[in-house]
Amino acid sequence: MAEAETNATPQPQATPEPPKPATPENNTNDVTPIEEEEQRESRRPKATAFKQQRLPAWQPILTAGTVLPTFFIIGIIFIPLGVGLLITSENVNEIQIDYTQCTRDNYTQGNQTISPSSSCADYVKNVSNFGTHCNCTVEFTLENDFKGQVFLYYGLTNYFQNHRRYVRSRDDYQLVGQKTNDVNQLATYCEPYRSIVPPGSNDSLPIAPCGAIANSFFNDSFSLTFLGQESQMMAPVTLRYKGIAWSTDKSTKFKNPGDNLTEAFANTYHPPNWHKFVYELDPDDDTNNGYENEDFIVWMRTAALPNFRKLYRKVYHEDGSHFAHGLPAGNYLLNIQYAYPVTKFQGTKRIILSTSSWLGGKNIFLGVAYIVTGSLCIIFGCLFLCIHLKHGRRQGTDVNALG
Repeated sequence: MAEAETNATPQPQATPEPPKPATPENNTNDVTPIEEEEQRESRRPKATAFKQQRLPAWQPILTAGTVLPTFFIIGIIFIPLGVGLLITSENVNEIQIDYTQCTRDNYTQGNQTISPSSSCADYVKNVSNFGTHCNCTVEFTLENDFKGQVFLYYGLTNYFQNHRRYVRSRDDYQLVGQKTNDVNQLATYCEPYRSIVPPGSNDSLPIAPCGAIANSFFNDSFSLTFLGQESQMMAPVTLRYKGIAWSTDKSTKFKNPGDNLTEAFANTYHPPNWHKFVYELDPDDDTNNGYENEDFIVWMRTAALPNFRKLYRKVYHEDGSHFAHGLPAGNYLLNIQYAYPVTKFQGTKRIILSTSSWLGGKNIFLGVAYIVTGSLCIIFGCLFLCIHLKHGRRQGTDVNALG
């Protein structure tokens, strides 16, 4: 059988085009296998014990033999330590005198002596009395001798110095003596106490110091008099302001812009709630004037809680005086120049006289916390011990029998 002939003619094959030269437009995969391997190697963590997690480790095995003794040891250590801290705190002598509603002293008006029945809180609440103060006195008794260094604090309640906008309302560069005379350089956080138009002027001046913290500066003042055991004497107690502020604040955070404070603060104005300029805080002592005033520095360190105290003065224990070794027991007279309003926000004011110990002032929290923690450890240790004795697996138990 003859093979069939095909009339189909063979088609010519297409000639392949020569490769185009590599250009940034058509070069989409120009990474060589070697470079790709190098990239993988660069992403691989180094072969170190730390990065490959080959460091030696120890994992405790929590058993009754290790946990129960730990509970009892913590309790045995913490309870005596808490008792010691509590005794140390109780040995600190302290007295607090609330003077929020103290009655105004008698005052002279013309030829008459007026005996007001209103309180100083009502006096300072009146807007027409802004820039003045009310005098009042509080008599109190120390039942025991306050031996050692005695500190005088003022305390405020319901006063939230920890509010975020209040804490930020200051300019630390201004407080170290910079940017005093230029409003535009002051921090915007100082608003609305950044600049002010003084009375009788059309020009805006920078406030020194600016901000809400400085504007709310505590301005009550106090003096103390010892009356004796039967109020038969009048011995003024010397109070000193040197050293009431932190030394780091005094030396680092607060600096005056120059030696001549009157010229340095010439183109500034005091905060709205002040009735004096910053260079008039203590004109008798150049080292305690302006931004370096220690009362001002103490106030600018804001408190973390709404009820707080701040150091006002230290009692000067002069050799040969009645107060050489502390404050003797007896009657005292506290003279107050009342100028700081607190009743608008339901706050109170108090004066605290206190000694100190190696632990600080009088504070029972730390001692109570140690006692409570130690007691809980003992209680839980006993509870876990009873559970272990009653339900724990005993030696010699056939594990296979339990199946």
